[in-house]
Amino acid sequence: MDFRKMRRFKQQLSDEECVRILTQEKRGVLALIGDGGYPYAVPMDFVYDNGAVYFHSAKEGHKIDALSSCEKLSFCVVTKGEKPDEDWAYYVRSVIVFGRGRMISDDEEKISALRLLGNKYYPSSQEVEEEILKDGDRAAVIALSIEHMTGKKVHEK
Repeated sequence: MDFRKMRRFKQQLSDEECVRILTQEKRGVLALIGDGGYPYAVPMDFVYDNGAVYFHSAKEGHKIDALSSCEKLSFCVVTKGEKPDEDWAYYVRSVIVFGRGRMISDDEEKISALRLLGNKYYPSSQEVEEEILKDGDRAAVIALSIEHMTGKKVHEK
C-alpha cells in the first residue's frame, strides 16, 4: 500500500526522532477496527524495539476480538510538549505508526517482549522477573510490525 505523504512536510520529524519518541514516551493510543466497523482506540503502555511496538493485554476482550477481525492497526504517541519561556503555546511532537498486529504465540518470544515491557516500567529487573513468573501465563502480547511511520512537530498557536 502507498501511504499518504504528510501534507505539512516542513513539520515532519526524521525517522530517528520518531524512534527516539517511541523509545522514551510511556503511553500512546492503539487504534483498531472494532465492533460494527467503528474505530476502537485504547490508551496503552508499550515498548518499541527494532521496528516493532509491543503491548501486553488480557487474552480476551474488545481489543483481542478487533485484532482477530483485522490485523491492520495504527498507534499514536504524543509528547508532553515544551513551552519556551517567552511563549504561551507549547511545541508538541507526535508519532503515528501504521502496521499489522499479531498475537505472539511463541512462549520464548512472548517472555522476551514481556521483559522489554517490564524493564521499561518496573524499577528493577528482579521485579520484572517476579511478575513474569507470577502472571506471565495470564498475559497476551501483541506485536505491531511497523509498515509506515510519520512524526510531526506542531506549535499549538
